[in-house]
Amino acid sequence: MKSTCILFLSGMLSRQILPYFLSTFFFLLGCMFTVNIFSQRPNEEIELRFTPHEGTLVVIILSALNNIERRNAIRQTWTKFVSGSDEVKYFFVLGTRHLKTQTAAVQREISLHNDIILLPQIVEAYESLTSKLLASIVYVTNFHNFRYLLKCDDDSFVRVDKIFAELHDNVDLRLKSDYLYWGFFDGRAHVKTQGKWKEDKWILCDRYLPYALGGGYILSQKLVKFIADNHQHLVRFRSEDISVGTWLAPLNVTRVHDPRFDTEYMSRGCSNSYLVTHKKSPAEMESLFENIKRTGVLCSKEVRLRKSYTYNWDVLPSQCCVRNNSFVP
Repeated sequence: MKSTCILFLSGMLSRQILPYFLSTFFFLLGCMFTVNIFSQRPNEEIELRFTPHEGTLVVIILSALNNIERRNAIRQTWTKFVSGSDEVKYFFVLGTRHLKTQTAAVQREISLHNDIILLPQIVEAYESLTSKLLASIVYVTNFHNFRYLLKCDDDSFVRVDKIFAELHDNVDLRLKSDYLYWGFFDGRAHVKTQGKWKEDKWILCDRYLPYALGGGYILSQKLVKFIADNHQHLVRFRSEDISVGTWLAPLNVTRVHDPRFDTEYMSRGCSNSYLVTHKKSPAEMESLFENIKRTGVLCSKEVRLRKSYTYNWDVLPSQCCVRNNSFVP
């Protein structure tokens, strides 16, 4: 009788527990599958074509779909300074939102060079530049290990070899490396009220906060990570360089103003000391590169089109930048 009761109870329990066990098992299996799908959704915003990279310097070059001539000029000139180096990696960044299909030319370019990040969520327009930069920063932070990031445009000629050497060998920069913000700074720029630079969201003060001009600047990994980690909470101003300066304003940042960054809205000329020179056509890039190969220096003849300045950090930002020294490059 006892054994019969035990068998009866065991059968009842089996009939009742087994369905719960199976339903629980398949529920958990479904959850695991769902978590896996949703964990991949952020990556769907960016077309990934690269293996993770670890090195000293990552260069992101903001470009546009139709600027293939500029990209080819960069590939044939200043990126060759670090060709084959595992310590430096560069990417061109393109926004492709509202494009039904990639053009055949870009598809060929990607398959040939494998140096392009496509951002399907970004419209290719000036007013999207800040969002484009943020998406680029999130990407390189998630998929690459690096110590510094260099941001530049596709009309910038960069002595990336010299920048890498300074980051590696310059003791003063290395001491500041954790929170380094390095470029050509402006602190007296008036807030734009018209044109493509018109700023509707700026309410902080009557000038832009000090920022490194967007033709080329360098950020340490910790600053890049801060921006990436907080990208959903940051106000996106019209200009990406002004946005970066504002985002970093409250942090304990080491700002290094360097006149060797010729990154203003127009070039100041040609100096053999320049690390970055902005607003260069593909033909000008090729000429600069050939001159370096032939003579070892950037300029066939040094030319000053307008004066530069050293930044005075001891006065109000509106008084920071007086062009009164003809010896500053």
